Amino acid sequence: MTTSSGPIDLRDSFKAYDVRGIVGETITAESVRAVGAAFVDVLELAGQTVLVGGDMRPSSPEFMDAFAAGATARGANVLLLGLISTDMLYYAAGVKQAAGVVFTASHNPAEYNGMKMAKAGAVPVSSDTGLYEIRDVAQRYLDGGEIPAVEAPGSVSEQEILGAYAEYLRSLVDLRGIRPLKVVVDAGNGMAGRTTPAVLGDTLLPGLPLTIEPLYFELDGTFPNHPANPLESENLRDLQAAVTDRGADLGLAFDGDADRCFVIDENGDPVSPSAVTALVARREIARAKADGEETPVIIHNLITSRAVPELVEADGGRAVVTRVGHSFIKAVMASEGAVFGGEHSAHYYFRDFFNADTGMLAAMHVLAALGEQEQPLSELAEEYEPYFASGEVNSKVEDKDAAVAAVLAQFAAGAEDGGDAGQATHGDFAGVATRVLRMDGTTVSAADGSWWFNLRPSNTEPFLRYNGEARTPETMEAIRDAVLEIVRTER
Repeated sequence: MTTSSGPIDLRDSFKAYDVRGIVGETITAESVRAVGAAFVDVLELAGQTVLVGGDMRPSSPEFMDAFAAGATARGANVLLLGLISTDMLYYAAGVKQAAGVVFTASHNPAEYNGMKMAKAGAVPVSSDTGLYEIRDVAQRYLDGGEIPAVEAPGSVSEQEILGAYAEYLRSLVDLRGIRPLKVVVDAGNGMAGRTTPAVLGDTLLPGLPLTIEPLYFELDGTFPNHPANPLESENLRDLQAAVTDRGADLGLAFDGDADRCFVIDENGDPVSPSAVTALVARREIARAKADGEETPVIIHNLITSRAVPELVEADGGRAVVTRVGHSFIKAVMASEGAVFGGEHSAHYYFRDFFNADTGMLAAMHVLAALGEQEQPLSELAEEYEPYFASGEVNSKVEDKDAAVAAVLAQFAAGAEDGGDAGQATHGDFAGVATRVLRMDGTTVSAADGSWWFNLRPSNTEPFLRYNGEARTPETMEAIRDAVLEIVRTER
């Protein structure tokens, strides 16, 4: 039983978009039961169905039962979905029009677990849409020592949805006619070890022209092989080696809860999430236009490559930029009626998937694009990666505002006081006209489009995050090094 030796403060585990904590310390069965009750109260779900599932972490089954106990005590009818990926929750919330929760801590280490919540229709529950209200009500239940029962408590039933989920994804991307492909999939001992055979294999549905080479498909929430975080390059090394050693056409890496997917080409080189975004955007724009949509909308976050909006506009779509974060992107997806959205972190959102993110559906689009023509993936991806990116570079900075101001003084002189037009004065870039955008940090771009960089402060750590891009590697490196030198100068 995951109990704590002291009182639980839910502010330690409730974040802006989800809940994540250390099992037995900041998240326990007792606290989860209170959250289950508060979930029903705040979202007014008494008498309605609440979906509950979990990933392969050792604490997930206990937490699922605890949440169900709290939810039924307040009158909701719980449908237990068992072992699910995060996008399986979104699928169920969409097709069943029911609110729900999945227990997962995504890519976090084994000692963590948490909750991702969705309203009916897979609408996200975030700090702006009820998450903190759920936290506060649950805290009152915890502090009071009991959850008041209603006159008509709810029931608990079970349903397996893996097959229906797989069928739904296959209805969105038809892979039956592609050329044969050999695909290495690194599940990282996470939920893709369960979803990949169902969607891409032949365990539940007829086989596809795919030879799946599995890596770490055994469900194990202790992550014995490597952390289930493909965003870190060291966690891709086994996959990269397997792709080249086995002569595969590509590799796919999923994070722990399988809502993100990273792609490796036949040479073992990563294909950037921006390139994947552009590739999928092209396919979705073409499909939407074929269905009579005049100007399909594509969403991308601020740090995605400029190649994405350029391709979207060239293909007759409309690109809309938004802040980093799934709740922001899902909201803009809905308000704009967007057909697709992508983030630099390998989250991919689809209108046909309830505006929610799914790594598996993005992977299927990559497989379709590759399998519908004869080029290797490295050549196919070149079209979608015309720029050279720095990747994210973190600097430990105590006074983040002062560091940003110092950078603006040398790369956007004249824009320090809130303006959007400036001029670089630094070294070889002196005299270059620049533009400043203050959204999700501060973005400075050359007026001629030859380079840009973004400085974004972490909300939880003393880090200033740098991302940059340029038309040549030399320019990218020069801008990166110059800005980081300013950022890291002691003040």
